[in-house]
Amino acid sequence: MDKNTLISSFGKWISPLNNKKLMEHVSELKQDYYTKKLTTEAYIKLLLFAQLHECQSLEEMSDALLDEDLQKALGFESISASQLSRKNNEINPTILSHLFLDLVMKIRQFHFGCNKKTPLKIIDSSTLPLNLNHYKWAKFRKTKAGVKLHLRLVFMDKDTVYPEKAVITTADEHDRNQLEVLVDSKDALYVFDRGYVDYERFDRMTDDGYFFVSRLKKNAVLRDVHTFSLPEDCPVLSDKMVYLGTTQNRTENVFRVLEVVDTKGNALRLITNRFDLCAEEISEVYRSRWAIELFFKWLKQHIEIKHFYGMSETAVHNQIFLALITYCLNVLIQLEMKSKKSLLRITRWLKRALWKPSHMWVRKFDERSSP
Repeated sequence: MDKNTLISSFGKWISPLNNKKLMEHVSELKQDYYTKKLTTEAYIKLLLFAQLHECQSLEEMSDALLDEDLQKALGFESISASQLSRKNNEINPTILSHLFLDLVMKIRQFHFGCNKKTPLKIIDSSTLPLNLNHYKWAKFRKTKAGVKLHLRLVFMDKDTVYPEKAVITTADEHDRNQLEVLVDSKDALYVFDRGYVDYERFDRMTDDGYFFVSRLKKNAVLRDVHTFSLPEDCPVLSDKMVYLGTTQNRTENVFRVLEVVDTKGNALRLITNRFDLCAEEISEVYRSRWAIELFFKWLKQHIEIKHFYGMSETAVHNQIFLALITYCLNVLIQLEMKSKKSLLRITRWLKRALWKPSHMWVRKFDERSSP
């Protein structure tokens, strides 16, 4: 009998989760001591169900247990919102961060199996606003509160990207402070926006063998060293070798600065320490940065990350990691099925066939229809 007839579509979707490692972490951190019903495993399944259906409250999750199929998947018939709240505040975010990183490793295996090029890794952050009255621990202005998700996204191709590393801080954390945390491999090309510009750090990255492409601020002072020639039909306006900064405070290394025009006709200055790529390739690399903006937009529109289920720092961090886990599970089924279908469409199919045999969901990937 085909294994896909033995499990539900929901079961197949969450099957990449490493339950053995999960139980090891749960035991190590003594998470389920005295727990009779809502184990960590059941909590994760329910919260992933909630992410999938964009449940906006714990009460909505509690009501969802009227579904007998969900009861069977979790192993109990009902749970109160107060019990969910306690568990949400008790679960150590380290457990979910490990689950997330384990899924990243699985995606990476697909990546290296099909693509031998230098990985393109995009770095950016997104602020998630919170109500100051309820989240005083996350205050960053007189009347505002929020957390910031600092993220490194791997760009496989225009159809497939995945989050690889995440750091959650309060919203007042400057992006530049996380750059060294998110840049940790010499076998990658990093892309980030002008919010990360730091001449001293650019020198250190270059000395240490890390490669990057970024955007310079308009008021950047340059000292030209050499101008590279460009093909007649090249869309890049100029390509130069320069020192950055004033005579009193300038970079020790020379960098490459290109002037390009964006889709709106605005001139941009890009900076990189890669001299082996042609000017058009550098321009295309920076253009790939849009992928992380689309990623954040996808998270906020199609996964429940705007309405938080708890007010503690632990609850907020747990929900963010569950959102990232949800995204990774979607990417894994996309890669397994070798599909170019959009993640939104894959999710719609899953919700329609959630408790049906998984082959009914899987066969949709073979249908010849638009992405």
